[in-house]
Amino acid sequence: MFEYWCTDIVQDVPVQLTSEEEERSLKHFGTLLTGKTSQILRRDEPNPTSMYNSAYNYLATGSILEEQTIDPIGGVYQNATGKLCGVWRRVPRDYRKLLRDERLHVSFIWEPSATLTGQLSRYRALSTEQYSSLLEPTMGVDRSLMSGAGATAIVSASSASAPSIHVSLVFNGVFLPNDVSEVPLIVQLEHMEKDYVVLREEIIVKKPSNELNFGEVRSALSGTDLRLLTRGKLSISIMSKRDPQALRLAGIVGPRTNCEMYQTLLLSETPSAASGLAWAFLDHAGSLRYGVQLIGLEEESPLVTLVDEGGKRRTELEDLTPSLVDGLANGSLERPGPRFLEPLFNGELAVVAASHVGSMLRGRLLQRPVADARDTAAPFLLRRLFQEPVHPGPVGLVWTAVDLDCSLHYELEIAGFPQTSTNNHESRTFRLYLETMPLLAQGAPVARRLLEEFTGYILEGSVTGLSPVELYRIESGICFLEVTDKQAERILKAPFKARAPLSCLPHYADNDVASVVAYNLQPPRSDIETGACFHETRFYEEGTQWTSSTDPCSMCHCYRGLAQCDPVPCPALTCAQSKQLKPAPGHCCPICSGPGINMNGTGKNVSSITRGCTLAGQFHLPGASWHPYLPPVGFDTCAVCTCDPITLEVKCPRVQCPPLDCDEKIAFRPSKKACCRQCPITTPSSANMGSDTTRLPRDQAAPSTKRTAEEILASGGCKNPLGSPYENGMEWHPRVHSHGEMKCVKCRCKSPSLMDFENL
Repeated sequence: MFEYWCTDIVQDVPVQLTSEEEERSLKHFGTLLTGKTSQILRRDEPNPTSMYNSAYNYLATGSILEEQTIDPIGGVYQNATGKLCGVWRRVPRDYRKLLRDERLHVSFIWEPSATLTGQLSRYRALSTEQYSSLLEPTMGVDRSLMSGAGATAIVSASSASAPSIHVSLVFNGVFLPNDVSEVPLIVQLEHMEKDYVVLREEIIVKKPSNELNFGEVRSALSGTDLRLLTRGKLSISIMSKRDPQALRLAGIVGPRTNCEMYQTLLLSETPSAASGLAWAFLDHAGSLRYGVQLIGLEEESPLVTLVDEGGKRRTELEDLTPSLVDGLANGSLERPGPRFLEPLFNGELAVVAASHVGSMLRGRLLQRPVADARDTAAPFLLRRLFQEPVHPGPVGLVWTAVDLDCSLHYELEIAGFPQTSTNNHESRTFRLYLETMPLLAQGAPVARRLLEEFTGYILEGSVTGLSPVELYRIESGICFLEVTDKQAERILKAPFKARAPLSCLPHYADNDVASVVAYNLQPPRSDIETGACFHETRFYEEGTQWTSSTDPCSMCHCYRGLAQCDPVPCPALTCAQSKQLKPAPGHCCPICSGPGINMNGTGKNVSSITRGCTLAGQFHLPGASWHPYLPPVGFDTCAVCTCDPITLEVKCPRVQCPPLDCDEKIAFRPSKKACCRQCPITTPSSANMGSDTTRLPRDQAAPSTKRTAEEILASGGCKNPLGSPYENGMEWHPRVHSHGEMKCVKCRCKSPSLMDFENL
């Protein structure tokens, strides 16, 4: 047996209604779901995988208008209350008219033949409901007569000077086959554990119905009985007066069945930088679970209380201060009575945080429907980005959740904005942004996406198409929600996290487990920045260079998203060893002493650093010399920069190479990082060392001499795997076994073991 209450149709922005509009609105509808129905649910294409554990809204003709799948695991609220909650958003106008005309039905299906159905009708008693009861057939009844029968009771109580109780009943299945009209029934309220009857009244059903019947009972109640009601000690039953043993329904009276959360933003009544939030709901045992968060009052030891503001004067009902630790209060009040419930349900129960220095935050707990994002542990407080004391001060809260389809749901409420001077009735326009990043570290690249532009102060929505990496960051809490105004001025911001199903998160092979770290996960989407590098404790932008914070003799740079570091080479100093000073902390290379350089008492170390030179964002001491750092190649050892100790001028001259004694074509570099080219070393034979050939003009060739392979390679020649080595500067056409000599390709030996290939 299942009970479904529809208290409101959720809109994106609630609208204030007049009494006449309230009468025509869609509030206070409900239904009793039982097996006694004449309606047939028609499904054109039944799909067993999605049909079960589903709720349907449909016309009296049986045509399905809306379908919602129920999550059997549920969230925090569902598990704490035992309620299945959902929202039908943006209901078409034609369907709203059908609801107003009471032509819609609800069906709940969990097995092929297990269905409960009921008609949505307006129940005025829901506006004052405080307690509810779901009634089922008791032991010993006639099952053939009561198959599929059930009832619900809408209970309200008053704790005034003369306590009273009001019970509205919706029921079926308690009639004999010959009960046609004017059927008497008994309604009884009794203690569950003791033989004690609180109330016993007779009602008359003029014309019994197989599906829905209505009854009502009002009675005075003693203070003792009222306490039994609030403690969940009473049960209610409805039975046939003619045969109460065969036809009887009974159930425990517990908290009301609405899916609702009570929340408020705590605003300062004087200019202040403090703010806060509070929320509360009734669990399945009838206890009031609450949460309070305060910021800006940490040094003032505030008192937190629940206050009834419904009367002419405010009445303090409960002190929540004992549960307040580090600005957070979480707890529960066991089975509050009408004294609490009446102001809570009427929107007159306030949370007040006050300190001895005069600071005060206040807000009234107001009802909000529970679905999607609110079925989570607690909301997040959005803090304003400026800390100057103001009145009123902007503040906000947001609930977030990720569903089984990997969509992010959010429910936002903001307050504390001053009225516009031009038109007090004009709503401001805001924007809500989602920001994710690979890691909460300095300089981290931020992926920023606009979720929605909205007017007013309440927003409910969702976003689809988030990448697995973005959802991973949301679950890890490395993300933010930010509220700005239309002029892009940032107003409120808060970090948040929401649990995501495993199917929505990135998956890796077993041999790639090590890569599952936040800063290595980058979305493949073009709108997410990937050009920053993470090194040590922070992020660096593409193209930047920096000195390692742990090793001053290591210079790093960011290239194509990867951090690369090189050891710092120290240039040779021109001064004597006795004139060399050890580097100051944070620097790597020694310097030469001289005018303008501060030294300590020993004369061997650089002391205070008050002046120096800056090149490419790096600071250098007066008199220092260094090789310039040119990412992504690294250090250019063919240039030496100096910081003049007097003028602090930086000069970076390159190494001056001596003139070559040979043709440039045959000159080579002995290593890749060599600054100057060299001529190959030649060894004249002793036979012609003294001959006149050494004095021939340079444009005339000397007689050739046969040299060994070792001599050719030693003088800069190139190895030839197919024969003798090539002389440095020699050119030839390569030979390929299958094609012979390749006339279109020319090779040239330029340096040891290095060949150039040129297509002709």
